[in-house]
Amino acid sequence: MKKKIQKTNSDKNGKDAAGPTMERSPALDSLVGIGQGIHRDVVANRRPSLSVPVRSLSNVTFSSAKGFFSIGKRRSKRTLSYQTVKTFAQTVRLMAFAKHLIQTDDFASKREVYYTSKGSSRKSISGDSGQAGWGQAGFAEQAESDAIMDDIEAMASVNREQLGFIPAEQNGSVAGELIVIDVDPSTGRKIEIDCTAFGRGSYSIPSRVEGLDFRTRADFVLAVETAALFERLNGHAYWRKANCIVVAMGGVPTRANRRFVRLLSDRCGIPVYVFTDGDPYGYGNIYRTMKVGSGNAAAINEFFCVPNAHLIGVTPQDIIDYDLPTHPLGDLDVKRAQDALKNDPFFKKFPAWDKALRKMIDMGVRVEQQAFAARGLNYVMETYLPEKLGHPERMLP
Repeated sequence: MKKKIQKTNSDKNGKDAAGPTMERSPALDSLVGIGQGIHRDVVANRRPSLSVPVRSLSNVTFSSAKGFFSIGKRRSKRTLSYQTVKTFAQTVRLMAFAKHLIQTDDFASKREVYYTSKGSSRKSISGDSGQAGWGQAGFAEQAESDAIMDDIEAMASVNREQLGFIPAEQNGSVAGELIVIDVDPSTGRKIEIDCTAFGRGSYSIPSRVEGLDFRTRADFVLAVETAALFERLNGHAYWRKANCIVVAMGGVPTRANRRFVRLLSDRCGIPVYVFTDGDPYGYGNIYRTMKVGSGNAAAINEFFCVPNAHLIGVTPQDIIDYDLPTHPLGDLDVKRAQDALKNDPFFKKFPAWDKALRKMIDMGVRVEQQAFAARGLNYVMETYLPEKLGHPERMLP
């Protein structure tokens, strides 16, 4: 018997949703704390410095109890000097800009952040002054602003969406037994969005998902790698027959996509099954990122991972069980699989993954999601998915 889901306005870790009604902002507190540290150094006639976590797989640990990659203790100390003065100034200016965004409940895309540093000293047509530039602290390329944004995110131990920075990218689509409860940004009125009512279309995940709420009676979330498979499942309303929610990841899932699925899973208490191509990229880049996060973002993975996710397929054993057509495993694929077995804390933790990756290397083949079409266009939803859902022991952790 399905139970009615109770809505909540905070995640399971007790962190308040970053919405316009929020009275206290952890992101703002962190920025102010970092700024106060710089101020204390200056007042004490010391060269100010910033302590940034080292963001690499070598400084990452995986804990089964936590369920995601965590940043280690190694940090890089960046002291103001002749060589670092520009980067230091850019960091402080960007922190101040983030503070402004939080206090005004505004946001900026990563590209807009880059152009904000350019500014203008010219008068606008109306005679008002334009946005002041940052002078010599302006960014030469967006890669500079992106890197410093990542540094601030790691130092503040919050995600950049909480700082007001959003990516300009497609975040995936949703269809199925779900009501998304959003807010009209101009009126503050609550809006209920029925994900079963888009006809042949679907709901698009927004860049800012904090503050969304949900109502559902679905049994599970099915996150699929490709848009093609999503269109087949949605076009035949598979979600109605299976009583589920289908989410298109569109390759490696964006942060908004992962955060949306995490909030949905936590608040509604339903499992998440991930469906990727059967190759080392699908496993190591797409599935692993959804489940435990990435090494570079270990400082904030707790926001952007789904620890209760499992891989429903396509597995190396599925190739045999369902007699699927395959492609040769390329040299890059083999290298990815070997690197995962040797260096990746997640894959090294689970014997089932060690066995699956070694089996794939031994077989020397990879398989795509669409390979099930060789057994019939709808074979994937009429036979494969029901059988795998009925045997969860066939799923990889």
